Amino acid sequence: MLPGMDIAERYIRLAHAIDAHSDGFIDGYAGPAEWAVREAREPHALQDAAAALLDEVAGVADEARRAWLTVQGRAMHTMTRLLAGEALPYADEVRGLYDIEPRRADEGELRAALAELDAALPGSGTLLERDEALRARVAVPRDDILRVADPILNELRTRVQAQFGLPAGENFQIGLVQDKPWSGYNWPLGNLQSRIDINTDLPVLLPALPDLMAHEGYPGHHTEHATKEQRLVRERGWHEHAIQLINAPECVVSEGIAVNALRAVMPREEVEAWLTGDLAAVAGLDPDDVRAFLAASRAREGLRGVSGEAAMRLHADGQSEAEVLAFLQAHVPASEARARQSLRFISQPNFRAYIFTYSVGGDLVRGALKRGGAEEYARLLREPVTPGQLRAAGTAEG
Repeated sequence: MLPGMDIAERYIRLAHAIDAHSDGFIDGYAGPAEWAVREAREPHALQDAAAALLDEVAGVADEARRAWLTVQGRAMHTMTRLLAGEALPYADEVRGLYDIEPRRADEGELRAALAELDAALPGSGTLLERDEALRARVAVPRDDILRVADPILNELRTRVQAQFGLPAGENFQIGLVQDKPWSGYNWPLGNLQSRIDINTDLPVLLPALPDLMAHEGYPGHHTEHATKEQRLVRERGWHEHAIQLINAPECVVSEGIAVNALRAVMPREEVEAWLTGDLAAVAGLDPDDVRAFLAASRAREGLRGVSGEAAMRLHADGQSEAEVLAFLQAHVPASEARARQSLRFISQPNFRAYIFTYSVGGDLVRGALKRGGAEEYARLLREPVTPGQLRAAGTAEG
């Protein structure tokens, strides 16, 4: 690093050097082009650079900026240890990258949730057969997905603009893709723009579409990235927020914001009325089928820990992919295709520890919303906040 280099430039240059070894570590970048040098430094040299960055961060005057850069820097240091070949226990990898504790699922709770789901699903046949049949009845044909998504996005944007405000000029493109390990993705492009991809490897279900559009768009990832670009990069000059890293604590808060996005602007009862009314009509689906799926979805909430447990079995317990696939099929429940999609996600190098950002981040932000409501959600959209700070606030409240 050059003497006198700004802390943001140090941070961004190191991130690009890590990305040269771990492609995809950088999720988006819109800062100065001359800082985006993907130089393939030797891994131990990267470790030294990460340690030096943390030393520099300790001298940052602004407390909020210093706290955020500290946990981000620790994650970068963890990445350099992994790149150097250090064999970290999986739980330590999750802690080091995301500043959170990985979670195991309780088998008894999973069995109880499955029994509840079994009772909620209509029709005859096995639980999986009834679940798949209901999914088929509420699936949106591929050619209709963007048409049905359009009024959803319009309504969400209107609400977000009224409740939280949006930077002038923000926008995104949306498209359909295939052969991806995720269901949807927001790619930050900079200049208040992003791209949303919807994966159609598996059927896209109408009851999931408002949540997906809120998660990736308004007031989720797109809203957060555009708001922080405006307020932190353009107004404060904190250029470290011109880059998004996929293996860092910022993702915990970002996914927490996105997991809770729909409920931040629309009560559950209103979402369900919307889905069984106007949206079912737009999609040409039977509202009774949508209503049945929503009832089953409430039972599925007890199964949210299955993916994290699968990741623990795969990476911490050393179970084979076949064993983990069988666990997923038995506990989601899921067809082999859907179970393989889940396994594919937790097997990806950049996502193997990421899975816990949804559950832990979702709970941390949900707790913050209970404490501070819409005002707290607005703060999370605008300010740098760490998982540890949210955890400490919840502990203090408790």
